[in-house]
Amino acid sequence: MQARRAALPVVMAVAAVLAGSVLRLWHVAGEPLWLDEAYSAFAADHGFAFLWHVVPQYETHPPVYYSLLRIWSGWAGTGLVARRALGLLCGFGTILVVGMVAARLGRITRMSRRDRLWLIAIMLSLVALQPLLIAMSRQVRPYPVMILVYATSLLPLLRLIQDTARRNRPDRAAIAGFFLCEALMLWLHSLGPLFGLSMTLALGVAVLKPGLGRRDWTWLAGGQAVVGLIYLPAFLIMIHQATGWVSSTWVTFAMADVPVAIGQIYLDWNLWARLIALVAAIVGATLLLRRLGGGRLLTILLLMALLPVLLSILLSALVSPVFLARTLSPAAIPALLLLSVGLVWPGRWLWAGLVPLSAVLGSMVIIDRMEARVGPAQDWYGAIAWLTPRMAPGDVVWAYPNEGALPLAYALRDQRRHLPLMQVPAAMPALAVPGYHPTGSRGAVSLYPAQIDALMRTDAARRPPTIWLLRLTGPLYDTNDHMLHALERNRVTVGRFQSRQIDLIGLRRTDLAPVAAAEQAQP
Repeated sequence: MQARRAALPVVMAVAAVLAGSVLRLWHVAGEPLWLDEAYSAFAADHGFAFLWHVVPQYETHPPVYYSLLRIWSGWAGTGLVARRALGLLCGFGTILVVGMVAARLGRITRMSRRDRLWLIAIMLSLVALQPLLIAMSRQVRPYPVMILVYATSLLPLLRLIQDTARRNRPDRAAIAGFFLCEALMLWLHSLGPLFGLSMTLALGVAVLKPGLGRRDWTWLAGGQAVVGLIYLPAFLIMIHQATGWVSSTWVTFAMADVPVAIGQIYLDWNLWARLIALVAAIVGATLLLRRLGGGRLLTILLLMALLPVLLSILLSALVSPVFLARTLSPAAIPALLLLSVGLVWPGRWLWAGLVPLSAVLGSMVIIDRMEARVGPAQDWYGAIAWLTPRMAPGDVVWAYPNEGALPLAYALRDQRRHLPLMQVPAAMPALAVPGYHPTGSRGAVSLYPAQIDALMRTDAARRPPTIWLLRLTGPLYDTNDHMLHALERNRVTVGRFQSRQIDLIGLRRTDLAPVAAAEQAQP
C-alpha cells in the first residue's frame, strides 16, 4: 500500500510532463515565425558586428539573446524547427530545474520524504501545464531563456537561506552562481532591471544577518558591483532607445485589463482556478512561516513573483506601457512554487490538497487544448497560399511598414518559394530614412503624406501591373490610409486577404485589363 501511495505522485508528474511536452511540440513546425520572432531570426542571421553595433540602434532589447541565438543557429541550423529548438530546450530545462528547486525547498523546510515527493510532483505538473509557460517555450524570443535563468537563480538562493538558518558562512559558489543568473537576466531583456532589482532584494533577504564577516561583505558588495558594471552597456542602450519608445509605442495599457493579464502570468485566465490558486498560495505562505527559514523563503518568493509585475504596472501607468504577460512570464515560477507548497497537505488530509490541484490542472489542460487549436499568431502560410496563384509577371509585394517583409520572407523560405518583395521605404533597419516611427523602433519607418506622393511618381510605383500592399497593424503605420489612397489614384483593388494583423491588398493599374473575377475573391 505504501509503495502504491509513493508511486502516485510519480505517475502524476510523469503524466503531466508528458502532456506538457506534447503541447510544447504540437505543430511546432507548422506555425510560421510571427513578427517579433522574425526580428530575432533577422538579427541572428547577421554577424556579431551587426548584432553589437547596428541592432542597439533600433532594438530596445540588449543583443545578448540574439547573439545566443546566432551561436545556436550556427550549430543547430537556421530552419524553423532549429530556431524554435532553443526555446523548447529551455522549456524542458525549466521543468528539470523546478523539480530540483522543489526538492531543495522540501529539504530546507524539513518536509517528510512523502511530502517532498508530492511537492516535486505538484511543482512539475503546474510548470509543465501552465499555458503561458508552454507558449513561451515555443517562441524564438528571449522569454524561455529568461524563465530558465530566473528559475535557476532560486537554487543558489535556497542554498544561501540554508546557510543562514544553520549560521554558516554564505557559500561562495552559490553567491557566484546567483550573480551569474542576475547578470544574464539584466542582459536578456529591456525589462531585465525589474527582475534584477527583485533578485538583489531576494539575495539580501537570504544572506543578511548579524555577524557577516568582512570577506562575506566583500563577496556580496563586490559581486553586485561587478554585475552593475557588466550591465552598464545594456543600460546605456536602453537609455538611448528610451526617447523613442516612451514617446511612441504599439503597446497599450488599461488598468481594466490588468487582472486577466496577471491571471495569465501566474496561472491562466479561468477565474475559478485563479481563486483556488490564491487560497492555496495563502495556505502555502502560512505553512512556510511555521517552518525553519520559512519567513525568509516566503519573502523571497513574494519579492520575485510580485515585484517585477507591480513595477511594470507602475511604469505603464506613469511613464510608458511596458506591461505584457509574456515579458513577465518568469514571475510565474516563484508563484507556482508557493502554490505548490499550499497544495501539499500532510497525512490523511492529502485529499484536501489534491482536490484543488485537480481543479487547477484541469483548467490548465482545457485552456492548453483551446490554445493549441487557435492557430498561428500571424498566418503567413495562409497569406502565401492565397497570394501565390494571383501573382503575375511584373507584380511586386510592397511591405509597408518595412518590418512586415521579415516574417513574410521567412515564411517564403520555409516553403521554398520566392515572390518579388519590396520593403517600403527601405530595407530593415531603415535607420537613415526620414519619416516617423510609430512604434518607437528606428528601424521601421512610416512616411509623411508628401513623401508618399513623391514615391508615387517613381518607376517603382508606376511600373508593376499589380502592387500587393502588405500592411501590418495598418492604422498604426499608415495613419488615415495615406499609402493605400495614394495607390488607389491610378489603381483599382483586385483582391484582399485579411488575417488578424495581416492585411494584403492587390492594387492593379487602371490602364490594364482587369483580372478575372475568380482571381479577385478571397477564399
